[in-house]
Amino acid sequence: MQHYTSLDNVKLSHAWVTLGTFDGVHLGHQHIIRPLVSQAHQEEHPAVVVSFHPHPALVLSGETRPFYLTTPAQRAEILGQLGVDILITHPFNAQTANLSAEEFIAHLNTYLDIQQLWVGYDFAMGKNRAGTSPELRLLGKKYGYTLKRISPLYVDGKIISSSWIREALAKGEVERAAALLGRPHRVEGEVVKGDERGRKIGFPTSNLTIPPHMARLHSGVYACYVWVKGERRAAVSNLGVRPTFEDAPVPPRFETHILDFSGSLYGETLKVEFIAKLRDERKFENVAALQAQIEEDIGKARQILA
Repeated sequence: MQHYTSLDNVKLSHAWVTLGTFDGVHLGHQHIIRPLVSQAHQEEHPAVVVSFHPHPALVLSGETRPFYLTTPAQRAEILGQLGVDILITHPFNAQTANLSAEEFIAHLNTYLDIQQLWVGYDFAMGKNRAGTSPELRLLGKKYGYTLKRISPLYVDGKIISSSWIREALAKGEVERAAALLGRPHRVEGEVVKGDERGRKIGFPTSNLTIPPHMARLHSGVYACYVWVKGERRAAVSNLGVRPTFEDAPVPPRFETHILDFSGSLYGETLKVEFIAKLRDERKFENVAALQAQIEEDIGKARQILA
């Protein structure tokens, strides 16, 4: 897959295109992308995704809260695995937000020569979100493309959405999030030096720095898989404030104990996939009680990950 961050170097013919932010590339997004890719390839035309970053909702609201399910690089990786030929991560800023739907479509069409435009059931674009499906269908007659509006995908009677997945993660419901994503939720972070308390009590951990704009998980202990230098290994991860050791308020930390592994990983980027929540974080009476609980956590994780 080719990934562009602007349209300047793109020149296509008869492209099949879908527009959207696609944060998470969850099953609802795949409900659009998979058939688009399949049918475009049957017709021997390029399958193109036009995404946006930063997320329009954050730009328009001015918010900076933890939000994203995927980074642009993660999103590109997943879309490439789905068979997309071209990804354009279009910058979303005040200038983009002020374009009308027709102005943006005309701009895209200059570079992509759109033959088919596929959008989700609730998609709207352009200034004041005036570019709804009826408007985009009319523009199709002018610019020579056919619009296809895709119905939503439901789980348990509810439409799959990125906001639902964020809510599940905030509650620690990583299994629910995985069911909606079609894969485990994953975070990536660089291993940095910590205070080495885990090593001192017999359970060395890798301390990860997670980008502050990523969606937050509920604090607690999780059974995970960790990708270490291309190899997937079982792990137990703790996200929280370590109340057994800290009395004063401290920022949350993300620590991962990789099972049956030894060696330094400082400076490495680890990919952590959340499989199941084992328990909430809590304060223990002493270190011995914490050590016993960690042993129990590891045993449960081994069973789950086996």
